[in-house]
Amino acid sequence: MKAIVISQPGKPDVLRVQDYPTPEYGPDEVLIEVKASGVNRADLFQREGHYPAPAGVPADIPGMEVAGTVVACGDAVTAWKPGDGVCVLVAGGGYAQYIKAREGQCLPIPPNFTFAEAACLPEAISTVWSNVFQRGQLKAGENLLVHGGSSGIGVAAIQLGKAFGARVIVTVGSDEKGAACIQLGADRYINYKTQDFASELSAVGIDVILDMVGGDYFPKNIGLLREEGRLVYINAVNGSRVQLNLSQIMAKRLTLTGSTLRGRDYAFRKALSAEIHKEVWPVITAGRFKPVIDKVLPFTEAPAAHELMASSQHIGKIILSWE
Repeated sequence: MKAIVISQPGKPDVLRVQDYPTPEYGPDEVLIEVKASGVNRADLFQREGHYPAPAGVPADIPGMEVAGTVVACGDAVTAWKPGDGVCVLVAGGGYAQYIKAREGQCLPIPPNFTFAEAACLPEAISTVWSNVFQRGQLKAGENLLVHGGSSGIGVAAIQLGKAFGARVIVTVGSDEKGAACIQLGADRYINYKTQDFASELSAVGIDVILDMVGGDYFPKNIGLLREEGRLVYINAVNGSRVQLNLSQIMAKRLTLTGSTLRGRDYAFRKALSAEIHKEVWPVITAGRFKPVIDKVLPFTEAPAAHELMASSQHIGKIILSWE
């Protein structure tokens, strides 16, 4: 098979198309012919040598979400059969023509979705559901602040937050991105390049904040949260070391939490997929969730996809096509 391989840590041009052995699947695994691979910022960190793959997945092939067709099943697989369309969140190896996955990780491609649209779903929805709804306990009627509203994660958080009855506010880097977020259902946007979100939202009161920025956003986040507020981290691109005023945490009874999904075990991934299928897939099939794709590129243009991701000029997902 063909795969996009990290030839050595470095810039986007270290990504090379190479021949690679097709994965051997186990008794409870399916072999998927990949039609589309989602590009995520974690892929860039892995390419640069800052985010190594966990044990058991190819160390030199990035990619954590794919959509494709099941072509073979292990003897113990009961949920899928050859020909089924699936999308799946994996721990790595997604930039390839074939990938294996345990059956409980896979989700059915929603009706009328293309492979590219389905490849937008696994990482973003899993991250949002796990962090905003499970860890952040977002409830109907509450205020959700999402930093990076036009990212793949942000797009999912806006739509799921609104679908489950929350008011959603986002921060973005341009008015164009803000307008796109409003079209998706966001109630308000803050352009962080021209406005200070802490000042703009000081009188609002936020119940849940989803942050992928970290750094100097931390004290501002703490200041914005209402009593019993929840601050959830999924990344810290501006720095992971912050100063914490414990008295603020105690006075407002705040919850600080966060997670990464990549290293979680199969039992967690299986349970998460099952809950998403039960709670979120009906929202998608009812037409209340729209995949937002900035660009679909052929897999041979993976370096260009990484350059676009690094530029932060995109709105929504960047997809590599294997078709």
